[in-house]
Amino acid sequence: MSRKTILSGSRLPFFLALLIVLFGTAVLALCTGATAIPLSEIISVFSRGSESTDYTILMRIRLPRIILGFAVGGSLSLAGALLQGMFRNPLVEPYTLGISGGASLGVALNILFKSYTVIGPIAYPVSGFSGALLVMFFVYGLSVKRQTMGLRDILLIGVMVSFIASSVVMLLMAISKSEDLHGIIFWIMGSLDEPDLILISIAVVVSLGGLIISYLFCLPLNALSLGEEGARHLGIQVESTRRWLFFLASLLTGLSVSVAGIIGFVGLVVPHFMRMLVGPDHRVLLAGSFLGGSAFLILCDTLARTLISPLELPVGVVTGISGGIVFVYALTRKRVVL
Repeated sequence: MSRKTILSGSRLPFFLALLIVLFGTAVLALCTGATAIPLSEIISVFSRGSESTDYTILMRIRLPRIILGFAVGGSLSLAGALLQGMFRNPLVEPYTLGISGGASLGVALNILFKSYTVIGPIAYPVSGFSGALLVMFFVYGLSVKRQTMGLRDILLIGVMVSFIASSVVMLLMAISKSEDLHGIIFWIMGSLDEPDLILISIAVVVSLGGLIISYLFCLPLNALSLGEEGARHLGIQVESTRRWLFFLASLLTGLSVSVAGIIGFVGLVVPHFMRMLVGPDHRVLLAGSFLGGSAFLILCDTLARTLISPLELPVGVVTGISGGIVFVYALTRKRVVL
């Protein structure tokens, strides 16, 4: 039996397993917290729909965090899978290319100049996406030479832009007022504690839309794994494909950072681990990374809420520690094929 046949036959069980894991982490997040709510009582609370304390905890605190974790975790992991496939490098992620740095700088400027008081909640995703898009065009423009784009140049420029953006954010923190400083620090640490249903809805729509659009590029990404020349021989417009992938990754990353702050390692570890499980076929890898990233972030947020309860850890700390441990373990167990 060919590899293609085996892969095609194993897609449905693989996706079902991921959906079960995602559903399990969501149920665990609903039940776990400073106030434990058994699963049997959760069903009765939802069925009654009363304004009890448990109902308020579930509907106004835990469920919005689960939905936002689904959108942000999926978006970051999907962006990482797209960039890793485009660069054929498992170490590339939105932070590496400076996209997250640009988004963070945009949101920091928004907090400093209080644009949200004029525009409203939409100011955060707008400023985050604008910063990410600006960095994307900057990195892409500096890397284009004679109608071609050097991958090594993009990586080097992206890393430098990331350092510059981080330094500018620290500069803004140094000159900002105490109340603005608190907002920037709280946002930089990363959190899914976002009660605004408009922002949560935007994050869900963009993340699912990004997943659907990404499947327009799964075959070009598979062709790019053969190298630029191989992809061109297969009829792939390499430069156009990269531009659209850059734009899509910037959209997903910019919105995620602007809504939930800086949450590291999701876009690096999850696509890397999924590639070890299912191989480099992006027809399976893209959706697998999205679902895996969602489950991973929901689980990390649950740990952040419960490890030192009633206090709460920044979710970025948990993703960094757990993601780093998983990444090191994965590297010592199996070599990733791109």
